[in-house]
Amino acid sequence: MAAAAEKPPTMERTTRDMEKLSISAYGKARSTVTGTPLSPDEVQKYTEYFHASLYLCMGMIFLRENPLLREPLMHDHLKKRLLGHWGSDAGQIFIYMHMNRLIKKHDLNSIYISGPGHGAPAVLSQAYLEGTYSEVYPHKSEDVEGMRLFFKEFSFPGGIGSHATPETPGSIHEGGELGYSLSHAFGTVFDNPDLITLCVVGDGEAETGPLATSWHSNKFLNPITDGAVLPVLHLNGYKINNPTVLARISHEELEALFIGYGYTPYFVEGSDVPSMHQAMAHTMDVCINEIRRFQKQARDSGQTFRPRWPMIVLRTPKGWTAPRKVEGHYLEGFWRAHQIPLPQATQDATQLKILEGWMRSYQPDKLWDGNGALRVDLKALAPTGNRRMSANPIANGGLLRKKLNVPDFQQYEVEVKKGGGTIFPSMKNFGRFLRDIIKENPHNFRVFGPDETESNKLGVIYEAAKKAWNADYFEEDADGGNLALEGQVMEILSEHTCEGWLEGYILSGRHGFLNSYEPFIHVIDSMVSQHCKWLEKCLEVDWRVPVASLNILITATVWRQDHNGFTHQDPGFLDVVANKSPEIVRIYLPPDGNCLLSVMDHCFRSSNYVNIVVADKQEHLQYLSMEDAVAHCTKGIGIWDWASKDAGVEPDIVMASCGDVATMESLAATALLRQHIPELRIRFVNVVDLFKLTPRWAHKHGMNDWEWRAIFTEDKPVLFNFHSYPWLIHRLAYKRKGGPLTVRGYKEKGNIDTPLELAIRNGTDRFSLAIDAIDRIASLGNKGAAVRERLLNQRISAVNYAFREGMDPEELTKWVWPFEDGNK
Repeated sequence: MAAAAEKPPTMERTTRDMEKLSISAYGKARSTVTGTPLSPDEVQKYTEYFHASLYLCMGMIFLRENPLLREPLMHDHLKKRLLGHWGSDAGQIFIYMHMNRLIKKHDLNSIYISGPGHGAPAVLSQAYLEGTYSEVYPHKSEDVEGMRLFFKEFSFPGGIGSHATPETPGSIHEGGELGYSLSHAFGTVFDNPDLITLCVVGDGEAETGPLATSWHSNKFLNPITDGAVLPVLHLNGYKINNPTVLARISHEELEALFIGYGYTPYFVEGSDVPSMHQAMAHTMDVCINEIRRFQKQARDSGQTFRPRWPMIVLRTPKGWTAPRKVEGHYLEGFWRAHQIPLPQATQDATQLKILEGWMRSYQPDKLWDGNGALRVDLKALAPTGNRRMSANPIANGGLLRKKLNVPDFQQYEVEVKKGGGTIFPSMKNFGRFLRDIIKENPHNFRVFGPDETESNKLGVIYEAAKKAWNADYFEEDADGGNLALEGQVMEILSEHTCEGWLEGYILSGRHGFLNSYEPFIHVIDSMVSQHCKWLEKCLEVDWRVPVASLNILITATVWRQDHNGFTHQDPGFLDVVANKSPEIVRIYLPPDGNCLLSVMDHCFRSSNYVNIVVADKQEHLQYLSMEDAVAHCTKGIGIWDWASKDAGVEPDIVMASCGDVATMESLAATALLRQHIPELRIRFVNVVDLFKLTPRWAHKHGMNDWEWRAIFTEDKPVLFNFHSYPWLIHRLAYKRKGGPLTVRGYKEKGNIDTPLELAIRNGTDRFSLAIDAIDRIASLGNKGAAVRERLLNQRISAVNYAFREGMDPEELTKWVWPFEDGNK
């Protein structure tokens, strides 16, 4: 990319050219820039390559036998169940093959991201024609039998799906849920200066909120240190059976939209294949030369700027090259081409005949030789080796992943002389560790978050890296704005975009971290679910190399959202994650600063996981020395001797906790019980790794039954105070043998509360927990009645104080653990 770019083709936009553009997908090619870079022979070969690709797509959808139609087509040659999508295939193939021409011409380093839903036939056809598919699946060889298996196993049990799943060579984006292709694409090019990612955005996908926001990613791109994305908006007019918005607005409005987003849009539209080849070839020449020119200008001068990066709007008929009408109904250019274009072909003789004529119109006998190998002159149109987009190692990012340089987390120790005796800002301290990770990994680690890094008490990281920003700067920004083009901190007020950037970044071989407020992490529920599914399928694909884990730190948690009110109180993201594969997901709730350091160090060093860490950003009690924290986090669950009073005897009750605020309130309840009923034998248990509660057969982090009994006893009551919804604990501990388990947690009770009043509303406060314990210890009989009454009075007093003063009593907010001995 450092070499001098050739003189770009003409980019003049004439009035005549603009008048040619419309919202019609039919006719001779119409384009913003005009030229004829292809010779007649090249046009013919590209048309034949196009036809070969389309034939493969049809074969994947319909055929299980007779792959090259060397016999008359029979019903028995078809799959009994037709699955797949035809509508976007032609346009996607058209884009892909024209990028291949430029990869060969300029020796480009490129990958392809397929945004339209169910777009796998298009990219699978290219992987097969390029030979990559047969390299990773040798039994699907480039011959007649290999093609038969290639067709049969598409959307077939034991085969490959109709999305660009992990089994698809060259893919990092499945597209199972629409909206994330562009954010994934930009994630791949950050810190990847030689990469051009070609991203096809479907016009149905373009209607989603995440996709609409991700167009703004160009404001975060550095033309010196980052690569470039070439977006292609593919307008084919229809979704499943509805027109798409962007395909039905005027050319002027559509152009204004993308100029407003900061791009230079180039339009190519039509259906006449030869003229479309010329128009697309010239347009992509212009776009790639613009990208190279912008990068050269910035890199040669060392002066960065924000170019109006090119993007393409390609308008073609839906199901392009299909019959226009079938049995009196529109097919090509209409929603009926979206999925299976001839759905009755397995039973209906008329549709079978139409299908055979359609497939033979691509002339497979002229495209493949007698052995089923693609013609040599057509094979030569594609790049070779790792320059093939289906074989680029960036799309198998584990191949390129370098070990993260992580400093010794123990050097950031929070001094703890006595458990529960110190109040300290855990998150601020973690920020120092994060700052130095950034410092040690300037080109392969980034922090992502929706405008909350400073709010989440991680502002110290700006000492090592600023916020990436390539838009206007104001004088005020110098006063703590922390904006810089070369920043490693990515902030935009869109959880979707941040998550998409991070996924693209780690899937292409780097490392990253996302921090977000707990109440709004639900915005990316389905994104995280899709990534979990991606990673799980990767475990089944032997050629996929593990990538860095997706690390999410959830802070500004439910129990400290008292001032923001009920809308900000929702810890249910853990329920969503707990539903995912135990091979992939991990959930940690460190109770203090040293445990947070230990957990995050583990997460940063891990691979192929989705790690969720929940830790509040405010100051909290500190419980464990670094040595004790490492041991506790290694175990994932443990008895805290210093907070217990059951050495050598059976406890009367087990007080358990999971989460920082939940742990503090449970400890405070334990202290109240010890103060008022000193003869009680209490065991205190803390959980860091949530999946320790599951049986070993359900999760590899889980405990065996005897390990459970060693912690929670055979028959004593367990009172568990949990950060999130209580039923999650019941679910994880389902059918566990032992004493009766009572769980307290968030119960959808909230308002503008003080922290303690919010806990009281949900029964997770110290007074309610102590009362619960008294009620469950059978050996007490009625001896705890007076204490119970006193605790009730204290709880009422605390609520009244909060309503009168607007805050909690100081003796409660500054509470520390009052005992010295514990089990010693």
